[in-house]
Amino acid sequence: MSRPLVADIDLEALRHNYCLARDLAPNSQTVAVIKADAYGHGAVPCARALEDLAPALAVASIEEAAVLRDAGISVPILLLEGIFEPEELEQVDRLGLWMTVHSEWQVEAALSFQPRKPIPTWLKVDSGMHRLGFPPARAETIWWRLQAAPDKVANLHLMSHFATADALQPAYFQQQMRTMTQLSEHLGAPICLANSPATLAWPEAHGSWNRPGVMLYGSDPLEAANDASRALKPVMTLRSRIIAVQELATGEPVGYGGRWKARRPSRIGVVACGYGDGYDRHAIDGTPVLVEGQRTAIAGKVSMDMLTVDITDMPEVGIGSSVVLWGKADNGTLLSIDEVARHCDTISYTLLTGILPRVPRRYQEARA
Repeated sequence: MSRPLVADIDLEALRHNYCLARDLAPNSQTVAVIKADAYGHGAVPCARALEDLAPALAVASIEEAAVLRDAGISVPILLLEGIFEPEELEQVDRLGLWMTVHSEWQVEAALSFQPRKPIPTWLKVDSGMHRLGFPPARAETIWWRLQAAPDKVANLHLMSHFATADALQPAYFQQQMRTMTQLSEHLGAPICLANSPATLAWPEAHGSWNRPGVMLYGSDPLEAANDASRALKPVMTLRSRIIAVQELATGEPVGYGGRWKARRPSRIGVVACGYGDGYDRHAIDGTPVLVEGQRTAIAGKVSMDMLTVDITDMPEVGIGSSVVLWGKADNGTLLSIDEVARHCDTISYTLLTGILPRVPRRYQEARA
């Protein structure tokens, strides 16, 4: 028997979440963001599950795009960070990619290169994130330069990224919106602004295109859930089994450093999953876990290959009992990855993208 840890990937849930994003913005087109190996879910299977729904996909780099093209994915693919050196433009042209430009050298490279056909290009504006993009005044100048090269640039769009669209306090989000709305109206430019939180919570940010990411995988990015985010379905279920049981007397410790000590005679289940698999070592005592579909909690520090859970009040549980670290148990009980992330003082993105290759992905195919 192989090690019982597996990441189950529900491709039908992925399609559901994409359709939710699409339907929230019926006047927009929706690009599916599948960078970072589809947030740890497997870029190629996820792309195949979405290619009949999504008019475009988005990744971070040429390397990620090439994997999809090699797998036969033919829908448009947007490079969210554009090229990293001018020589990559030949691949952009050959692979039929769309690209972002956010730096002066990228603009000069694009205008110096003669593609076989014009490259769809999105101009990144720094509206307040202060990460990538041009200040609005400079973006206007570059917009007109790119527009003046129709043999090299096609389907020019403006794009920007929100710093606080997930937050309850909307002031900074609204400031960024004003900046981009004014620039878009001044240039008569189509626009792409909405990430996952803006797709879920800010209809005014819905543009010609939206680009949801983490919501596609069932994670709620909002500080406070709304009706839309509560409709998301988890795509990944990280599941394992109990491989040993320990009986502890009152006062006995568990694991490295003895952080957790039994306050009563206790039963501890040892689970085949650890930080060597990508489960976060920062998980505190009390981090929720499902055992046979019932909630219990981590007791003691996470080890490289194992973690330990308190099963004292579960007399029916023993070696071989099913464990869900996040996702959906067989009895339908859900454990949100967002709840687990809060106990690890992190976000769902790091948990999902951190699951390592030694954890097999097992795909539940989407229904036709």
